[in-house]
Amino acid sequence: MRISIVAVGRLKEPHWRDAAAEYLKRLRPYAAVDVVEVPDRDVTADERGALKAEAEGVLRAIPDGAHVVVMDMSGPQLSSEGLAAWLERAGIEGRSSLAFVIGGAAGLDAAVFERADERLSLGPMTLPHQLARVVLLEQIYRGFRIVRGEPYHR
Repeated sequence: MRISIVAVGRLKEPHWRDAAAEYLKRLRPYAAVDVVEVPDRDVTADERGALKAEAEGVLRAIPDGAHVVVMDMSGPQLSSEGLAAWLERAGIEGRSSLAFVIGGAAGLDAAVFERADERLSLGPMTLPHQLARVVLLEQIYRGFRIVRGEPYHR
């Protein structure tokens, strides 16, 4: 399975980069996972224009044929076991390419939501997009461990 994390903005602080790198390393035995960072735009002067420009980058970064999941707090929430079952089902259904999209500080343009096959929420709290990326990577890793029946702290 190939998984792309398409994220608006880059991880500027070393602690976010280190955490993301650790989970990417842990994921290697389970799936080919890559992160594509789309430049974020200054939303203070023209939020609509900035979101549109970010959306163009996001849409270009999504691999052809990928099943697209937009991370959106209004989407359904899954437990770790639920995400594991979702990942397993995706594999059984022959989805060889998944793309998870994480918006920037101002969210995502409607064009990205239109491209999405589904939405998924990490919970009702607003998370900084850097933290959302790390949490998503950790949960994907945890999901693969659960699917394989491997131990992981609870």
